[in-house]
Amino acid sequence: MGQEILHEHFTSADFEQFQTHLKSETLLLNKLFKAGEFSSRAPVGGFEIEGCLVDRHYRPAPINKEFLERFNNPLATSELARFNIELNNLPHALGDKVFTLFEKELQQTFKDADRVASELHARVLLTGILATLVPDDLSLKNMTDMKRYHALNKVILDARRGKPLVLDISGKDHLQLTHDNVMMESTTTSFQVHMQAPWQDAHHYYNASLIASAPIMAIAANSPFLFGRQLWQETRIPVFERSIVTADRQQRVSFGKGFARQSIVECFNENLSDFPPLLPMLFEQKADRFKHLSLHNGVIWRWNRPLVGFDEDGTPHVRIEHRILPAGPTISDMLANAVFFYGITQSLVKELKNGEIMPFEQARENFYRTAKYGLNTEIQWNGKTVRPQSLILDKLLTLAQQGLLDLGIDSGDIEHYLGIIAKRTANEQTGAMWQIQHMKQNNCSIEQLSRDYLHQQHLNQPVHTWSH
Repeated sequence: MGQEILHEHFTSADFEQFQTHLKSETLLLNKLFKAGEFSSRAPVGGFEIEGCLVDRHYRPAPINKEFLERFNNPLATSELARFNIELNNLPHALGDKVFTLFEKELQQTFKDADRVASELHARVLLTGILATLVPDDLSLKNMTDMKRYHALNKVILDARRGKPLVLDISGKDHLQLTHDNVMMESTTTSFQVHMQAPWQDAHHYYNASLIASAPIMAIAANSPFLFGRQLWQETRIPVFERSIVTADRQQRVSFGKGFARQSIVECFNENLSDFPPLLPMLFEQKADRFKHLSLHNGVIWRWNRPLVGFDEDGTPHVRIEHRILPAGPTISDMLANAVFFYGITQSLVKELKNGEIMPFEQARENFYRTAKYGLNTEIQWNGKTVRPQSLILDKLLTLAQQGLLDLGIDSGDIEHYLGIIAKRTANEQTGAMWQIQHMKQNNCSIEQLSRDYLHQQHLNQPVHTWSH
């Protein structure tokens, strides 16, 4: 959801004071990192799942306030649109049968959330983009009543001097439209994977996440339709990038500008130097709580974003937020994607310590190619041109397995979740491909597609087993 703020309107003095605090906290971050005062705790995992509330016609149901009041669960919160919610879990150290535990917890939260939604004549649907959305759904009347979102909308439009946001995406079809607020972002719902890393290796985990993003995207795509048009395999990527554009010389949503060379602090130094504040909320907490730094970082949406948090004993830590994944198709599929990510990243960290694996520009190009084409493309890996399917089956599953063993993950969990990835890859049936083929073979409406998708989702059988 992001950090809530206390008011929507800011003065020039607010911006100046915020910048002063931000600079002070960034300098302190550098100092504490050099002194080794951040957490060295072994990798810890956790997740955020964004979902859609839909009515009996599988159209967006703008009732998240009523839903959250009735659900009354600290693991659930609101999102940008009134038809969006976010479901969270408690973090756990990565080891043993942790993924079986994660799935049990997430499945129960999802089941409970859907039960409460049903009491309100709605359902919870997890997908990268809700296919039944139409542009009129993205009006400010459907914006969640939080000051953070209304302030963000105002400051972005002010920075653009009133110019509308332009969406121009070419895939199988072509979509071009303009929009006069930030609600376009609410079309995208994601599954965000967190990995806390030992501070001294955090930059390696960040770089490994960047490199791993392309093959993971190829096998996890689940967002092929927007406003009735078939666009990218993971249309969330261009939509989110183009939904929040200011006058800055840097994109607010991006793959980043390069690898972190010596320390993850380089990303926060870049935040300070390259991105003007958007939400200059002032806090009274001491600099070592990093409130201004975290709020500023929260409105810079790298697809792999470093975050500063705190262990239970108050020791500051760093974690990597892997933001590329869509919600859905099932809890099982999302956990398999997370397991694949954790395993590949852990193994790549070892390789990165022995030298750079590929140029950053190549990792970025690979990412956008797989976001657009999914498995049906070629990428560069270790100096060779390869298809994602063969790369995953011939190399990355083994790499992921070794990384998971290094983390101490139970062999049964490894076999189960990597087995889902292997079968999905071999069958070439991602969530995106199932949606495309289902529409084609059944000549069905978007509403019918959404109904059939939701039915399959609540059976919780991995998408590679779904029939058309």
